[in-house]
Amino acid sequence: MRALITGITGQDGSYLAELLLSKDYEVFGMVRRSSQDNLGRIEHLRTRLHILHGDLLDPHSLEKIMRECRPQEVYNLAAQSFVPTSWEQPILTGEFTALGVTRMLEAVRTIDTNIRFYQASSSEMFGKVREVPQRESTPFHPRSPYGVSKVYGHYITINARESYGLFAASGILFNHESPRRGKEFVTRKITRAAAAIRLGLSRHLELGNLDARRDWGFAGDYVDAMWRMLQQDTPEDYVIATGETHTVREFCELAFSYLGLDYRDYVRTNPAFVRPAEVDLLVGDAGKAARKLGWTPSVRLPELVRMMVESDLADLQHGSTEFSPREETQNRSLRLNPVVPAADPAPAMEVHAVK
Repeated sequence: MRALITGITGQDGSYLAELLLSKDYEVFGMVRRSSQDNLGRIEHLRTRLHILHGDLLDPHSLEKIMRECRPQEVYNLAAQSFVPTSWEQPILTGEFTALGVTRMLEAVRTIDTNIRFYQASSSEMFGKVREVPQRESTPFHPRSPYGVSKVYGHYITINARESYGLFAASGILFNHESPRRGKEFVTRKITRAAAAIRLGLSRHLELGNLDARRDWGFAGDYVDAMWRMLQQDTPEDYVIATGETHTVREFCELAFSYLGLDYRDYVRTNPAFVRPAEVDLLVGDAGKAARKLGWTPSVRLPELVRMMVESDLADLQHGSTEFSPREETQNRSLRLNPVVPAADPAPAMEVHAVK
C-alpha cells in the first residue's frame, strides 16, 4: 500500500507516518518548500519516508505529487491549525484550511478517482454547541475563522463524495494532544511552563479562559481512527473523542501537581488572551466510531498530561529546544522526585500562553 500524508511534519502526521510504516505502507509526505526544514517530528523516520514538495495553494504541485507517488490513500492533515492565528490571518487560513481541501480533492479526482481520501475535520466546527455531547448529526456553529474554514472543508468533502462518488471520509476529531504538540497550543504551553517553573527557568504562566471545557485525547490513538476510516467498505464521517470533558483549570492542576506544585501559585489570567468568540464546551460522542470502526481511546487525560509533563521536563533538563520523538518512550518513565527547583528562580524563560 502507498499513502500520501499532507502535513506529515505536524503532530498527527508524525504519528500517522509511524502507524502506516508499522503496517508496511510505503509512505510519502508532502511538505512546503522553505529555506529551513522543519522535520524534527519525523527525523527518526527520514530514511523510511519519501518527502515531496508541494503546496495546498498550488494545484499543479498537488497533481504532480499524485502522479509521482500514485497513492491508494491520501490523508489531508495540512492546514493553518492554530485558532488564535485564524483571527489575525483569516484569509490565509481560508486559503489553506478551506480551499486547500478543494484543491486536494480536485487533484484526486483528476489523477485517480479510486484513491481513498481522509479529511481532518475538527470539533471547532461545533463552536457554540447546539447539543451535549456532540455527534455526527449535531449542527455546526463555528466561532472562529478556523472553525468556519473547517466547516467548508468538511462539506466540500461530503460534496465530492456525493457528486463524484469519491471514497472521501472526514474525521471530526476533538482536541488531541501529545509531547509532539506545537508549543503555541495551550496544552503544551501549560506542560512546558510547569516543567520550566519546576526547574527554576520561569516564574509564572499567563492564560486566558481557565473555565473553557474540552474533550482531550491522545494523538496516537486518533491517527489509528483515521486509518480505520479508510479501511471501511463505504466512506462515512465519524466523531473521534474520549467522551470526557475537562476545564483548562483542571489541565493546569494535573500538570503542576505531577511536579509537586500548586498551579494557583503560578498561573495568572490575562483578559488579553481570551478569544474574541469563545468556545465554552466541547465533548464528543464517539459511539459510531466504536460500533463501526471498533475504535476506543486508550489514553485518558491524567496519563496524557503526565506523558507531556515528563517529556517537557526531560527536554528542558537536557537543554533542548525541540522534543525528539525518538526519546518519547524513555521520557515517559522519567523519575520526577529528584528534581529540585532553584532557590531563586531566574526569569530566563518567561512563558506566556495564549488560549
